[in-house]
Amino acid sequence: MPAEWLNDLAPLQTDWKKSFLEMAPWLIVIFKKSYEKGNEGAKRNNYYVMESTGIAIGFLITAIHQAGLVTLTHTPSPMNFLSNLLNRPENEKPFLLLPVGYPADDCIVPVLKKQTVEDVSIFYL
Repeated sequence: MPAEWLNDLAPLQTDWKKSFLEMAPWLIVIFKKSYEKGNEGAKRNNYYVMESTGIAIGFLITAIHQAGLVTLTHTPSPMNFLSNLLNRPENEKPFLLLPVGYPADDCIVPVLKKQTVEDVSIFYL
């Protein structure tokens, strides 16, 4: 991994150990479907796949939290092994893993400085 990427992740205190994947009672694997298979194997593209998948995941994460559970996003690299493991068709590619469950008693959530509205917005009057 590039040093800059590792440096950006440092505040999250993450490393190669991903015990949450083994401890979570549920693992949701989300796939994106780039195209449909039509008659006689013809491909028909799906548009805005990344945007639609991301929005749907946002709703799912909100629903998980509203249900009193917790999750975090995990994107192993590479992820293509999931297609084979779960016997998915070639037009579906793994996008994200969501381990879901109750937080561990010793769970530590990093305090991250968020940008203010003024940092990310310009208002025209």
